[in-house]
Amino acid sequence: MKLKKQARQESIKNEIERNPFITDNALSDKFAVSIQTIRLDRTQLNIPELRKRIKHVAKENHDRIRSIDGSEIIGDVINVEPNKQAVSMINIGEDSVFSRNYIARGHVLFAQANSLCVALIHKPIVLTRESKVTFLKPVKLNDVVTAEAYVINNDHKYYEIEVKSYVKEQQVFGGTFKMYYTSEDEGNG
Repeated sequence: MKLKKQARQESIKNEIERNPFITDNALSDKFAVSIQTIRLDRTQLNIPELRKRIKHVAKENHDRIRSIDGSEIIGDVINVEPNKQAVSMINIGEDSVFSRNYIARGHVLFAQANSLCVALIHKPIVLTRESKVTFLKPVKLNDVVTAEAYVINNDHKYYEIEVKSYVKEQQVFGGTFKMYYTSEDEGNG
């Protein structure tokens, strides 16, 4: 049974407060209304589109990132615990897919994961030493990819990081990255 407009809008507002990264498509499915109806409801509720909600959260996290400028990160970092774990999201647009089949180019998923690894490490210089990645499922135009990175090992020169990327709950990419870093005091003595 469909909700009346006021009840639906209240439910949409609550759903977005619970999960600010929910897509209009997911809301459309959940409330059995068109995407246009969801967009109109969001507009009337003064709730920005997903991309703007993600950018807002990402800006809050940029101050916690030391190794890379926020504008150089592929995707938007929505959570970071320096030297422990980080999460980013990217919306796959037309510039990220092959024009013949609308499947995302592999280097976009790799770049999202790699730049997330750099952002995760709280050191002045962080470079990729090596990586081993697997592309598990095709990613398509308009998919939202969430990459999760976790430190699994570190020593005096390297961090080893595991990255898993998802579209909804389906894993689409995985990899381990060995990241080299330097401290500020190296080379000054």
